[in-house]
Amino acid sequence: MTVLDIDPPLAALNRLLAIAQSDTGQAKRVADFLLAWWNADDCGRFDFRDLWMVDKAISDDILAVLRLIALRQSYPDAYGLREQFEQLVKDWRPQLVAPAADDDA
Repeated sequence: MTVLDIDPPLAALNRLLAIAQSDTGQAKRVADFLLAWWNADDCGRFDFRDLWMVDKAISDDILAVLRLIALRQSYPDAYGLREQFEQLVKDWRPQLVAPAADDDA
């Protein structure tokens, strides 16, 4: 059984979340990766070609998180990140968010 020191991949995950929540040129690719983990059926898949379309440090962080996913077999909310991922859905997949009920109706 492989033992994984969870601190480095969690640090990588936090860096990726910060990028996905920004307006950098690579934010969409990072968001696509994270949202594919969150819910690939609804949020879309991750294009592995994006690994060579981002900076090396970002691709290294994606690979670290992939290892975390493979070994821990859990979703982001297992790490207390539900709110951050729900915000990513709102930011990057607004069509998936139900419109707020109109209080005046």
